Amino acid sequence: METMTTNYLGRIEGHRDLIKLNISQMQALTREIRQYILKVVSQNGGHLASNLGVVELSVALEYVFDTSVDRLIWDVGHQSYTHKILTGRRDEFDSLRQFRGLSGFPKRVESACDPYDTGHSSTSIAAAVGFAKARDLKGEKHKVIAVIGDGSMTGGEAYEALNLAGGASSDILVILNDNRMSIAPNIGGMSNYLNRIRTSRAYQMSKFNVRSFLARVPVVGRPMINGIEAIKESLKYFMVNGLVFRELGFNYYGPVDGHNLENLIEILKQVKEIRGPVLLHVLTEKGRGYTPAEDDAAMFHGIAPFDLSTGKTNPSASRVPTYTQAFSQKLLELAEKDERIIAITAAMPDGTGLEEFRQVYPKRFIDVGIAEQTAVTVGTALALEGLRPVVAVYSSFMQRAFDQLIQDAAIQKAPLVFALDRSGIVGEDGPTHHGAFDLSYLSQTVMVPRDERMLKEMLEAAVLYEEGPVALRYPRGRGVGRLNYLVKENLCWGKGQLLRPGQDVMILAAGPLVYQALTAAAYLEKEGWSAGVWDPCFIKPLDAKGILELAKSCRTILTVEENVAAGGFGSRVAALLAEQKPPVPRLACLSLPDTFVEQGSQQQLLQELGLDAQGICRACQSLLRQTTPGFPEKGSGKRNGRISDDGEGK
Repeated sequence: METMTTNYLGRIEGHRDLIKLNISQMQALTREIRQYILKVVSQNGGHLASNLGVVELSVALEYVFDTSVDRLIWDVGHQSYTHKILTGRRDEFDSLRQFRGLSGFPKRVESACDPYDTGHSSTSIAAAVGFAKARDLKGEKHKVIAVIGDGSMTGGEAYEALNLAGGASSDILVILNDNRMSIAPNIGGMSNYLNRIRTSRAYQMSKFNVRSFLARVPVVGRPMINGIEAIKESLKYFMVNGLVFRELGFNYYGPVDGHNLENLIEILKQVKEIRGPVLLHVLTEKGRGYTPAEDDAAMFHGIAPFDLSTGKTNPSASRVPTYTQAFSQKLLELAEKDERIIAITAAMPDGTGLEEFRQVYPKRFIDVGIAEQTAVTVGTALALEGLRPVVAVYSSFMQRAFDQLIQDAAIQKAPLVFALDRSGIVGEDGPTHHGAFDLSYLSQTVMVPRDERMLKEMLEAAVLYEEGPVALRYPRGRGVGRLNYLVKENLCWGKGQLLRPGQDVMILAAGPLVYQALTAAAYLEKEGWSAGVWDPCFIKPLDAKGILELAKSCRTILTVEENVAAGGFGSRVAALLAEQKPPVPRLACLSLPDTFVEQGSQQQLLQELGLDAQGICRACQSLLRQTTPGFPEKGSGKRNGRISDDGEGK
């Protein structure tokens, strides 16, 4: 009899170790894994519910397949924690999502068992087709497996890939991990179809000729008939009922219980021997084994550090609302006054702050599923019919709709609003989630609020704008909590705001970095420099007149933004100044690097990238050093701040 003190987890470094365990030992292992995941995620935060739901499935996959050789692709990667733990990263797992620690998503640089980086949804089947083709061309024999959730199956790329795989008879195994929800409850025809499959009474053994099915399985079919009673419980679900998948060219089997480890292993062994495209439909439960996560899977999808005993997140002492909350509050206020306002999301009502809107105005709320392209096109059509759609999507997810942003919305000058949450540095989810490119790819009006109060003002202005689409870009996390505006005038369309005058250096800072710039300017003033701060408010259209007026009164200009340099705010200012006759101020641009920024807290990453107050101050000093004879003599008597003469922090 196994005891809870048995440490099977400490013995496992990969497939070769796992296959040494019997079923009882592996069941004990699943309990150990759940406890380990709970311990680490409660401390670090992370994607909990989805990972608790696939522990048995992950163990079965690692047992049946050797993922150091076979290619296992996890769609999105929200469910990859057990996989990481079982493939040589157990001892690193406590660094999950930490700065320079283990990623929360599959990463090729971490392990040979991660063949494909993921982070966004619906890509796994297409990747599997590519890996299978490469395998066949190279004359190799390994298996290719894609694990995709039912939520990700709402994404169009998944169907494109299913169609391709079925038509080409690709030898791949697709595991449909059906946990009955994505981040929010699934919507649409596929969700309804899968629900009918789950609930059909046709899965009973009396409705399926198991012997006939097994007889057609090459090599292993006949021997398995002899042992059919041993696996009867699993095979009663082995109903070839997935008409949609069969019509696409797949052999469909399921649904099967994704928490019955013994039966799941036997079924995986069976389908492993079948050649051609196979889809195995597996039912799992999000949050499995931890009651708070079972009861509220949406909350525990992506969770901050929490109290393991209660399931409650660590309370914040701050009463300052998040930018998402500020957006939500203002949209509800506007919707009460204007019945034309429609809210649209892509499977993220909670994350984007639209859940309350959905409850209050259900007929004016649309969830398109994981289909950002569809969200933009549907919103465009609504706008052209005189309504005022607000499409709320994370910045990095909106990249999926680049074509629609241009071809549908911008070219037609449709008056709709794109609320781009999680712009700039997002934090622990890393490079797949940082909103590093939106200022570069957006082709319409772009507004960048410096705080939560300005966000509300800009949202109201954007909803009333009738000349074309407007993007409102704001970050993750809490606002700055300012009780009063830094300037008295109201927002003026297309105009920036001078927050602090200065003659030596003028800092043009976009969004919440305004407050880092103000702190940096105060440091510089202590050093004897006249440093100003100007908020552009609008990135497109650029306030050219305002910037040129500043250029007449200052010697140097520093632009600051949470976006890559190419196509960003700084590059637009540089292009403007390049068109002017000399003399013009010397310009420097401080932005995200032309590389993919790794994970870490927002504060850590801003500091690492030089986008905090200290980094901005150092950049200003470097700029002044280039333009000031005798630097650093000027103001040397006043250098009592945190910045040294050479710009390094003391």
